[in-house]
Amino acid sequence: MDETIKKESLEIIERLGNQNKRFAGKVVLLTGAAGFLGMRFMYYFATLNDYEILYPPVQLIALDSFIRGQPSWIADLQTKTNIRFIKADITGPLCLDTPIDFIIHAASIASPTYYRKYPIHTMDANVVGLRNLLDYAVSQPPESMLFFSSSEVYGDPTPEYIPTPETYPGNVSFTGPRACYDESKRFGETLCVNFYRVHKTPIKIVRPFNNYGPGLNINDGRVIADFFSDVLANRDIRIYSDGTPTRTFCYITDAITGYLLALLSDYQGEAFNIGADAPEISIKDLAEKVIEVSGKALKVVMAEPSDIAYLKDSPKRRCPDITKARRLLGYEPRIGIDEGLSRLYHWYRIIRAIPKC
Repeated sequence: MDETIKKESLEIIERLGNQNKRFAGKVVLLTGAAGFLGMRFMYYFATLNDYEILYPPVQLIALDSFIRGQPSWIADLQTKTNIRFIKADITGPLCLDTPIDFIIHAASIASPTYYRKYPIHTMDANVVGLRNLLDYAVSQPPESMLFFSSSEVYGDPTPEYIPTPETYPGNVSFTGPRACYDESKRFGETLCVNFYRVHKTPIKIVRPFNNYGPGLNINDGRVIADFFSDVLANRDIRIYSDGTPTRTFCYITDAITGYLLALLSDYQGEAFNIGADAPEISIKDLAEKVIEVSGKALKVVMAEPSDIAYLKDSPKRRCPDITKARRLLGYEPRIGIDEGLSRLYHWYRIIRAIPKC
Protein backbone atom coordinates (compact mmCIF):
# COMPACT_ATOMS: atom_id res chain seq x y z
CA MET A 1 0.00 0.00 0.00
CA ASP A 2 1.21 3.51 -0.82
CA GLU A 3 2.80 4.63 2.47
CA THR A 4 1.98 8.32 2.00
CA ILE A 5 -1.67 7.65 1.28
CA LYS A 6 -1.90 5.08 4.08
CA LYS A 7 -0.57 7.68 6.53
CA GLU A 8 -3.06 10.24 5.27
CA SER A 9 -5.89 7.69 5.51
CA LEU A 10 -5.02 7.27 9.17
CA GLU A 11 -5.25 11.06 9.56
CA ILE A 12 -8.79 10.94 8.18
CA ILE A 13 -9.69 8.04 10.48
CA GLU A 14 -8.38 9.94 13.49
CA ARG A 15 -10.44 13.00 12.58
CA LEU A 16 -13.67 11.02 12.19
CA GLY A 17 -13.25 9.24 15.53
CA ASN A 18 -16.24 7.13 16.53
CA GLN A 19 -18.04 7.94 13.29
CA ASN A 20 -15.81 5.40 11.52
CA LYS A 21 -17.72 2.66 13.35
CA ARG A 22 -20.83 3.43 11.30
CA PHE A 23 -19.19 1.38 8.53
CA ALA A 24 -18.64 -1.77 10.63
CA GLY A 25 -20.08 -4.77 8.80
CA LYS A 26 -21.63 -2.53 6.15
CA VAL A 27 -21.51 -2.78 2.36
CA VAL A 28 -20.39 0.36 0.51
CA LEU A 29 -20.88 0.88 -3.23
CA LEU A 30 -18.32 3.30 -4.64
CA THR A 31 -18.71 4.42 -8.25
CA GLY A 32 -15.84 6.11 -10.06
CA ALA A 33 -13.46 3.96 -8.04
CA ALA A 34 -10.51 4.50 -10.40
CA GLY A 35 -10.59 8.29 -10.17
CA PHE A 36 -8.72 10.58 -7.80
CA LEU A 37 -11.48 10.70 -5.19
CA GLY A 38 -12.33 7.04 -5.73
CA MET A 39 -8.75 6.07 -5.02
CA ARG A 40 -8.70 8.00 -1.77
CA PHE A 41 -12.01 6.53 -0.62
CA MET A 42 -10.76 3.02 -1.36
CA TYR A 43 -7.57 3.56 0.63
CA TYR A 44 -9.61 4.96 3.52
CA PHE A 45 -11.82 1.85 3.66
CA ALA A 46 -8.86 -0.50 3.09
CA THR A 47 -6.99 1.15 5.97
CA LEU A 48 -10.00 0.75 8.28
CA ASN A 49 -9.87 -2.99 7.59
CA ASP A 50 -6.07 -3.39 7.59
CA TYR A 51 -5.80 -1.81 11.04
CA GLU A 52 -8.80 -3.81 12.31
CA ILE A 53 -10.54 -0.61 13.36
CA LEU A 54 -13.90 -2.13 12.43
CA TYR A 55 -15.49 -5.43 13.38
CA PRO A 56 -16.91 -6.85 11.27
CA PRO A 57 -14.91 -5.23 8.46
CA VAL A 58 -16.49 -2.97 5.88
CA GLN A 59 -17.17 -4.55 2.48
CA LEU A 60 -16.44 -2.32 -0.51
CA ILE A 61 -17.83 -2.77 -4.02
CA ALA A 62 -15.68 -0.63 -6.32
CA LEU A 63 -17.27 0.10 -9.70
CA ASP A 64 -15.65 1.84 -12.66
CA SER A 65 -15.75 1.70 -16.45
CA PHE A 66 -11.99 2.36 -16.70
CA ILE A 67 -12.62 4.62 -19.69
CA ARG A 68 -9.18 6.18 -19.11
CA GLY A 69 -7.49 2.81 -18.53
CA GLN A 70 -6.74 0.91 -15.33
CA PRO A 71 -4.37 2.75 -12.96
CA SER A 72 -1.35 0.81 -11.71
CA TRP A 73 -2.32 1.29 -8.05
CA ILE A 74 -5.44 -0.86 -8.55
CA ALA A 75 -3.25 -3.98 -8.34
CA ASP A 76 -2.38 -3.11 -4.74
CA LEU A 77 -6.04 -3.14 -3.73
CA GLN A 78 -7.13 -6.15 -5.80
CA THR A 79 -5.48 -8.38 -3.20
CA LYS A 80 -7.80 -7.10 -0.44
CA THR A 81 -10.42 -9.70 0.48
CA ASN A 82 -13.03 -7.10 1.43
CA ILE A 83 -12.84 -5.13 -1.83
CA ARG A 84 -14.62 -6.37 -4.94
CA PHE A 85 -14.02 -4.66 -8.28
CA ILE A 86 -16.71 -4.46 -10.94
CA LYS A 87 -15.85 -3.19 -14.41
CA ALA A 88 -19.08 -1.63 -15.63
CA ASP A 89 -20.55 1.57 -16.98
CA ILE A 90 -22.81 3.19 -14.39
CA THR A 91 -25.19 4.22 -17.18
CA GLY A 92 -26.03 0.55 -17.81
CA PRO A 93 -28.09 -1.88 -15.71
CA LEU A 94 -26.96 -2.29 -12.11
CA CYS A 95 -26.27 -5.96 -11.39
CA LEU A 96 -25.75 -6.06 -7.63
CA ASP A 97 -26.16 -9.32 -5.75
CA THR A 98 -26.06 -7.93 -2.22
CA PRO A 99 -27.92 -5.15 -0.39
CA ILE A 100 -26.02 -1.86 -0.24
CA ASP A 101 -25.81 0.19 2.96
CA PHE A 102 -23.96 3.25 1.66
CA ILE A 103 -23.66 4.61 -1.88
CA ILE A 104 -20.90 7.04 -2.88
CA HIS A 105 -21.48 8.25 -6.43
CA ALA A 106 -18.15 9.69 -7.54
CA ALA A 107 -18.33 8.43 -11.14
CA SER A 108 -17.74 11.50 -13.23
CA ILE A 109 -15.12 13.00 -15.50
CA ALA A 110 -13.94 16.03 -13.52
CA SER A 111 -10.78 16.82 -15.47
CA PRO A 112 -11.37 19.51 -18.13
CA THR A 113 -9.03 17.67 -20.49
CA TYR A 114 -11.20 14.57 -20.38
CA TYR A 115 -14.71 15.96 -20.02
CA ARG A 116 -14.11 17.98 -23.16
CA LYS A 117 -12.88 14.84 -24.90
CA TYR A 118 -15.87 12.80 -23.70
CA PRO A 119 -18.70 15.35 -23.29
CA ILE A 120 -21.63 12.97 -23.83
CA HIS A 121 -20.16 10.30 -21.56
CA THR A 122 -19.64 13.03 -18.96
CA MET A 123 -23.30 14.04 -19.10
CA ASP A 124 -24.47 10.42 -19.04
CA ALA A 125 -22.49 9.62 -15.88
CA ASN A 126 -23.82 12.72 -14.14
CA VAL A 127 -27.44 12.19 -15.17
CA VAL A 128 -28.21 8.66 -16.44
CA GLY A 129 -25.80 6.98 -14.03
CA LEU A 130 -27.14 9.01 -11.14
CA ARG A 131 -30.74 8.16 -12.11
CA ASN A 132 -29.85 4.45 -12.12
CA LEU A 133 -28.50 4.74 -8.58
CA LEU A 134 -31.46 6.78 -7.35
CA ASP A 135 -33.90 4.22 -8.80
CA TYR A 136 -31.92 1.47 -7.09
CA ALA A 137 -32.03 3.42 -3.82
CA VAL A 138 -35.84 3.57 -4.06
CA SER A 139 -36.13 -0.20 -4.57
CA GLN A 140 -33.39 -1.10 -2.06
CA PRO A 141 -33.07 1.85 0.36
CA PRO A 142 -29.54 2.40 1.69
CA GLU A 143 -28.70 4.10 4.98
CA SER A 144 -27.23 7.01 3.06
CA MET A 145 -26.19 8.10 -0.43
CA LEU A 146 -23.72 10.78 -1.49
CA PHE A 147 -23.77 12.59 -4.84
CA PHE A 148 -20.71 14.48 -6.01
CA SER A 149 -21.81 17.70 -7.62
CA SER A 150 -19.25 20.45 -8.23
CA SER A 151 -18.33 24.03 -7.45
CA GLU A 152 -18.77 24.48 -11.21
CA VAL A 153 -22.54 24.67 -10.65
CA TYR A 154 -21.97 28.28 -9.55
CA GLY A 155 -20.35 29.27 -12.85
CA ASP A 156 -18.73 32.71 -12.56
CA PRO A 157 -20.20 34.32 -9.41
CA THR A 158 -20.55 38.08 -9.19
CA PRO A 159 -18.27 39.76 -6.60
CA GLU A 160 -20.96 40.11 -3.94
CA TYR A 161 -21.27 36.29 -3.89
CA ILE A 162 -17.62 35.64 -3.07
CA PRO A 163 -17.25 33.61 -0.84
CA THR A 164 -20.08 31.69 -2.50
CA PRO A 165 -22.84 30.20 -0.32
CA GLU A 166 -24.94 27.17 -1.23
CA THR A 167 -27.91 29.48 -1.84
CA TYR A 168 -26.27 31.23 -4.82
CA PRO A 169 -28.26 30.14 -7.93
CA GLY A 170 -25.36 30.29 -10.36
CA ASN A 171 -24.14 32.22 -13.40
CA VAL A 172 -23.47 29.44 -15.89
CA SER A 173 -23.19 29.15 -19.66
CA PHE A 174 -25.68 26.62 -21.04
CA THR A 175 -23.74 25.80 -24.21
CA GLY A 176 -20.11 26.76 -23.59
CA PRO A 177 -17.19 24.31 -23.58
CA ARG A 178 -17.65 23.61 -19.85
CA ALA A 179 -21.44 23.18 -20.03
CA CYS A 180 -21.41 19.39 -20.48
CA TYR A 181 -19.98 19.13 -16.97
CA ASP A 182 -21.55 22.14 -15.24
CA GLU A 183 -25.11 21.72 -16.46
CA SER A 184 -25.25 17.96 -15.95
CA LYS A 185 -24.13 18.45 -12.35
CA ARG A 186 -26.83 21.07 -11.85
CA PHE A 187 -29.48 18.72 -13.24
CA GLY A 188 -28.06 15.93 -11.07
CA GLU A 189 -28.70 18.03 -7.98
CA THR A 190 -32.29 18.61 -9.12
CA LEU A 191 -32.76 14.85 -9.49
CA CYS A 192 -31.39 14.23 -6.00
CA VAL A 193 -33.55 16.83 -4.28
CA ASN A 194 -36.71 15.59 -5.98
CA PHE A 195 -35.99 11.94 -5.17
CA TYR A 196 -35.70 13.01 -1.56
CA ARG A 197 -38.94 14.98 -1.72
CA VAL A 198 -40.92 12.23 -3.46
CA HIS A 199 -39.30 9.03 -2.17
CA LYS A 200 -37.45 10.20 0.97
CA THR A 201 -34.22 8.89 -0.56
CA PRO A 202 -31.46 9.60 2.02
CA ILE A 203 -29.34 11.62 -0.39
CA LYS A 204 -26.70 14.22 0.41
CA ILE A 205 -24.99 16.48 -2.13
CA VAL A 206 -21.44 17.80 -1.91
CA ARG A 207 -19.91 20.53 -4.04
CA PRO A 208 -16.11 20.05 -4.11
CA PHE A 209 -13.82 23.05 -4.51
CA ASN A 210 -10.48 22.31 -6.21
CA ASN A 211 -9.22 19.18 -4.48
CA TYR A 212 -5.55 18.23 -4.71
CA GLY A 213 -3.08 15.92 -3.02
CA PRO A 214 -1.39 12.51 -3.37
CA GLY A 215 -3.33 10.36 -5.82
CA LEU A 216 -3.89 13.19 -8.31
CA ASN A 217 -2.53 11.91 -11.62
CA ILE A 218 0.17 14.28 -12.82
CA ASN A 219 -1.30 14.03 -16.33
CA ASP A 220 -4.80 14.85 -15.08
CA GLY A 221 -5.00 18.24 -16.78
CA ARG A 222 -5.96 20.24 -13.69
CA VAL A 223 -3.89 23.27 -12.82
CA ILE A 224 -1.86 21.98 -9.86
CA ALA A 225 -1.02 18.74 -11.67
CA ASP A 226 0.03 20.70 -14.76
CA PHE A 227 2.30 22.98 -12.73
CA PHE A 228 4.02 20.08 -10.99
CA SER A 229 4.37 18.29 -14.33
CA ASP A 230 6.39 21.26 -15.59
CA VAL A 231 8.50 21.52 -12.44
CA LEU A 232 9.35 17.81 -12.32
CA ALA A 233 10.43 18.01 -15.97
CA ASN A 234 12.60 21.07 -15.12
CA ARG A 235 10.48 23.28 -17.36
CA ASP A 236 9.36 26.82 -16.68
CA ILE A 237 5.68 26.89 -15.75
CA ARG A 238 3.55 28.12 -18.65
CA ILE A 239 0.27 29.88 -17.86
CA TYR A 240 -2.25 30.18 -20.69
CA SER A 241 -4.06 33.21 -19.26
CA ASP A 242 -3.12 36.50 -17.63
CA GLY A 243 -2.71 34.63 -14.32
CA THR A 244 -5.18 36.82 -12.42
CA PRO A 245 -8.12 34.39 -11.81
CA THR A 246 -8.20 33.30 -8.18
CA ARG A 247 -9.04 29.99 -6.51
CA THR A 248 -8.92 28.33 -3.13
CA PHE A 249 -7.54 24.79 -3.01
CA CYS A 250 -8.66 22.05 -0.64
CA TYR A 251 -6.19 19.36 0.40
CA ILE A 252 -7.46 15.84 -0.08
CA THR A 253 -7.50 14.79 3.60
CA ASP A 254 -9.69 17.78 4.40
CA ALA A 255 -11.91 17.00 1.42
CA ILE A 256 -12.44 13.28 2.15
CA THR A 257 -13.14 14.08 5.80
CA GLY A 258 -15.82 16.56 4.71
CA TYR A 259 -17.40 14.14 2.25
CA LEU A 260 -17.62 11.39 4.86
CA LEU A 261 -19.11 13.80 7.40
CA ALA A 262 -21.80 14.66 4.86
CA LEU A 263 -22.47 10.99 4.01
CA LEU A 264 -22.84 10.08 7.69
CA SER A 265 -25.02 13.08 8.54
CA ASP A 266 -28.81 13.21 8.82
CA TYR A 267 -29.21 16.19 6.47
CA GLN A 268 -31.16 14.54 3.67
CA GLY A 269 -31.60 16.45 0.42
CA GLU A 270 -29.06 19.09 1.45
CA ALA A 271 -26.06 20.43 -0.49
CA PHE A 272 -22.76 21.31 1.17
CA ASN A 273 -19.77 23.26 -0.07
CA ILE A 274 -16.67 21.24 0.83
CA GLY A 275 -13.44 23.14 0.34
CA ALA A 276 -11.04 25.62 1.88
CA ASP A 277 -12.22 29.20 2.28
CA ALA A 278 -8.68 30.61 2.44
CA PRO A 279 -6.29 31.60 1.05
CA GLU A 280 -7.75 32.86 -2.22
CA ILE A 281 -4.73 32.77 -4.51
CA SER A 282 -4.18 33.85 -8.10
CA ILE A 283 -3.08 31.28 -10.66
CA LYS A 284 0.19 33.16 -11.16
CA ASP A 285 0.90 33.20 -7.42
CA LEU A 286 0.05 29.50 -7.25
CA ALA A 287 2.63 28.81 -9.96
CA GLU A 288 5.22 30.78 -7.98
CA LYS A 289 4.42 28.73 -4.87
CA VAL A 290 4.87 25.46 -6.78
CA ILE A 291 8.30 26.64 -7.95
CA GLU A 292 9.17 27.72 -4.40
CA VAL A 293 8.19 24.31 -3.01
CA SER A 294 10.41 22.59 -5.59
CA GLY A 295 13.44 24.73 -4.76
CA LYS A 296 14.30 24.91 -8.46
CA ALA A 297 15.50 27.95 -10.41
CA LEU A 298 12.50 28.12 -12.72
CA LYS A 299 10.16 30.93 -13.69
CA VAL A 300 6.56 31.55 -14.68
CA VAL A 301 5.99 32.24 -18.39
CA MET A 302 2.81 33.80 -19.75
CA ALA A 303 1.83 31.98 -22.96
CA GLU A 304 -0.76 32.52 -25.68
CA PRO A 305 -3.90 30.45 -25.00
CA SER A 306 -4.95 27.97 -27.66
CA ASP A 307 -8.61 27.87 -26.58
CA ILE A 308 -10.08 31.32 -26.02
CA ALA A 309 -13.66 30.02 -25.63
CA TYR A 310 -12.76 27.74 -22.73
CA LEU A 311 -10.89 30.50 -20.89
CA LYS A 312 -13.74 32.93 -21.47
CA ASP A 313 -16.08 30.64 -19.52
CA SER A 314 -13.57 30.12 -16.70
CA PRO A 315 -14.65 31.76 -13.41
CA LYS A 316 -12.66 34.83 -12.40
CA ARG A 317 -12.86 33.86 -8.74
CA ARG A 318 -13.79 30.69 -6.91
CA CYS A 319 -14.00 30.61 -3.13
CA PRO A 320 -16.57 28.72 -1.02
CA ASP A 321 -18.56 29.92 1.93
CA ILE A 322 -18.31 26.86 4.21
CA THR A 323 -20.40 28.27 7.06
CA LYS A 324 -23.10 25.63 6.52
CA ALA A 325 -20.66 22.69 6.57
CA ARG A 326 -18.96 24.10 9.65
CA ARG A 327 -22.24 24.54 11.51
CA LEU A 328 -24.05 21.35 10.53
CA LEU A 329 -21.22 18.87 9.90
CA GLY A 330 -18.46 20.16 12.16
CA TYR A 331 -16.26 20.42 9.06
CA GLU A 332 -13.02 22.37 9.33
CA PRO A 333 -10.15 22.29 6.80
CA ARG A 334 -6.73 21.97 8.45
CA ILE A 335 -4.05 21.70 5.77
CA GLY A 336 -2.82 25.04 4.41
CA ILE A 337 -1.70 25.56 0.83
CA ASP A 338 2.03 25.58 1.63
CA GLU A 339 1.92 22.30 3.54
CA GLY A 340 -0.40 20.74 0.97
CA LEU A 341 1.81 21.62 -2.00
CA SER A 342 4.87 20.36 -0.13
CA ARG A 343 3.20 17.03 0.62
CA LEU A 344 2.09 16.62 -2.99
CA TYR A 345 5.51 17.49 -4.40
CA HIS A 346 7.14 14.94 -2.10
CA TRP A 347 4.65 12.29 -3.28
CA TYR A 348 5.18 13.10 -6.96
CA ARG A 349 8.93 12.75 -6.49
CA ILE A 350 8.38 9.28 -5.00
CA ILE A 351 6.09 7.99 -7.75
CA ARG A 352 7.23 9.95 -10.80
CA ALA A 353 8.89 6.85 -12.33
CA ILE A 354 5.49 5.10 -12.34
CA PRO A 355 3.65 5.65 -15.64
CA LYS A 356 0.19 5.90 -14.05
CA CYS A 357 -0.36 7.11 -10.51
